[in-house]
Order: sequence, then C-alpha cells, then structure tokens
Amino acid sequence: MKPTEKLATTTAPDGSVVTLYRHDGSYLMVVDGVELMSTRRVHSEVQLAALACAGLQSAPGAAALIGGLGFGATLTAALDLLPTDATVVVAELLQAVIDWNLEPTWALAGGAMHDARVVMRRADVMDVLRESVAKFDAILLDVDNGAESFTTGSNRKLYGEKGIRLATAALRPGGTLAYWSVDSEPAFVRALKREGLAVSDHKVRSHATSGGFNHVLVARAP
Repeated sequence: MKPTEKLATTTAPDGSVVTLYRHDGSYLMVVDGVELMSTRRVHSEVQLAALACAGLQSAPGAAALIGGLGFGATLTAALDLLPTDATVVVAELLQAVIDWNLEPTWALAGGAMHDARVVMRRADVMDVLRESVAKFDAILLDVDNGAESFTTGSNRKLYGEKGIRLATAALRPGGTLAYWSVDSEPAFVRALKREGLAVSDHKVRSHATSGGFNHVLVARAP
C-alpha cells in the first residue's frame, strides 16, 4: 500500500489548520481533519467553469472572477473556455495555497497560473467583490463546501445577504454568478432569488464517471 505523504501545512486567519497531502499521485487538501478537495475528484469543479462561462467563448474582453484557487481545476477549465483576450482574476486568501500550486515539483496548477490572462490576487474574495462594481461577466465561487456545509466559519459572510449583494453588484448586465456546493442548499437558493436572480441547481458528479454528487448553483442577473 502506497504511503500518504504530508507535504505542507498552513494556518488560516481564523485559526483553521490547512494541510496538503499526496497519495499515489493525487493531492488532497484537509482543513482541521476534514477533506476539502482532492485532485482525484475535480469533475464538479470543471463543471462550475463550464456552467458559469457558457456563452463567453467568443465574448470580446470577457472577464471572470474565481473565488478560491484550490488545486486550480476551475481555473484550468475556465481558461480552456474563455477567449484569448479574456481576463481571469483569481482571489485566494492563503499565500500558502498559491505557493503550493506554483511548486514546480508538485503536479498542480502552476501552468494555468502563468497564463497571460490570469491575474492572481492574494485577497479575500469579498474584498475583490467590494471593489469591482459591474466588472465581471462571470463570477465563480468555490471557497468552502457551500452555504451551510462549512469547514471554515469565516466564509459564512460570502453566503449571507451582504455577500450575495456584493457579488450581484460585481456582475455586468446579464452576467452569471455560480457557486460550488457539496449539497443542494435550498435556503441559499431562496436567498439568491430574493435578490432578483434566476437560479438553477445543477447536480454533477464529483468524479466524471462514478462516486457521489455535488451541486453547482447558477444565478443569472437580469
């Protein structure tokens, strides 16, 4: 049996311990003992990009914001879909997560991060939203397990009324706001609808052909 290697550890601002592991060629990120993501199961993160960026392939000057770098699966998928003159801003709160992805000896998202269309921001995505009125055609948010299934309590503000309004204000007319979630989150869907957004819930596999399901909540501005 192949061993599980502990590669690195960092501490989030709220005190949560984030640990990077590698096992049999795959990578896992664990927060306070709870698995947050794995490179073995990225299909739903890819679908987050596909659903959020649909229709932007030929949009001149398309702009997207990705909240949460993770292992870069959503970023990589978005770059495959967006035009050559697009801008993709990635907001990642933890410098360590940025550094892990850029580590050349680890098979993570370094290649995508060096794409000329990418602007990396070491920042809370809430701060990026606050300063970005009517700036983005698509906003893709995957900063935790969803509106209720938290691993990091400080992320709750993104899913509250203020967070939804900031995200909506950062969209261009007709823009798309998409959230990755481990569950369906009916209460959060109702909150999005109260802000005048048209919401659809897409149930997608975490792995392309097997295993459990996650959800991508797509909210479209008028």
